[in-house]
Amino acid sequence: MSEAGFTARIDSDSLSYDSSARWLDQVRTHWRWPRKWWLNAVLLALTFVTTTIFGFAFTVTFAAHRPFDIDALAQAYMLLTRGDSNLWTGLHFSIPLLLILLAHEFGHYVECQRWNVDASLPYFLPSPTLFGTLGAFIRIRSPIYTRKSLLDIGVAGPVAGFVVLMPFLIAGVWMSHVANGAAHESFVFGTPLMARIFESLRFPGVSPGNISLHPMAMAAWAGLLATAINLLPMGQLDGGHILYAVFGDRWHRIVSTIFVLVMAVLGFFYWAWWIWAGLMFFFGRRHPLVYDQRPLSRRRVMLGVAALVLFALSICVVPVQTR
Repeated sequence: MSEAGFTARIDSDSLSYDSSARWLDQVRTHWRWPRKWWLNAVLLALTFVTTTIFGFAFTVTFAAHRPFDIDALAQAYMLLTRGDSNLWTGLHFSIPLLLILLAHEFGHYVECQRWNVDASLPYFLPSPTLFGTLGAFIRIRSPIYTRKSLLDIGVAGPVAGFVVLMPFLIAGVWMSHVANGAAHESFVFGTPLMARIFESLRFPGVSPGNISLHPMAMAAWAGLLATAINLLPMGQLDGGHILYAVFGDRWHRIVSTIFVLVMAVLGFFYWAWWIWAGLMFFFGRRHPLVYDQRPLSRRRVMLGVAALVLFALSICVVPVQTR
């Protein structure tokens, strides 16, 4: 009999459920997938390089009082081929961003260890575009048996990442300045509510499109975007885990479908939402069953509410546009 089937049978008896779940946890501690830490290290190193390249481009455009543009990024890749040490100025962006992503993934990892759920170390995804990275993830190799553990694991990442990004956001906004004007084929970044609060305090009356953010603030901006995407209430994203833990399978399927439709509409304002809508339509409307039916405590329900607040503070309908 499979573990899932065995868990379903013992769920009818809460006493045997707890003892059997503990027995399964003990079995899993002795049966682990081989860990290839070298792969985690290589991907982290590559992501460090690609995010530093983007950091250099942000630094150059920020110093020149102009918005981020393709020319600066092309210059950064040319310097990479020459081994130019000026690229290290990109650390103002890459180090804060990697710390934010590490905090997010280790938030999940630590909770997995606390609940005896087998999980990998973080895998980073380097990219020649999109800020130098597609983000990071951990692999959860064993089932999650209780709603409590599902919520704790799901909410820990966004909270940890948000806590780490806040000092970078505040310091970065305070080191920012008003831009002189747009460059050819420049990019304008949307403004999440959390960033707009501090921008309004630092530059009262100035439009967000006229503010040139310091590279450190851009790292925090990217962290906010990653937080918002992860907290989308669907599938096996962090928001999907939280939604399932609080409301169960039925509401998870309903809300996931609603958000697929919402993203399809948002695609008329920002085309990348259509990609997310397609992915979520085929892969993001279901969640692995958790057979534990015991209700969550009020404290954990409030954690779910806190995650919703973080989502509202981090989301941006049009993250990037050209002008």
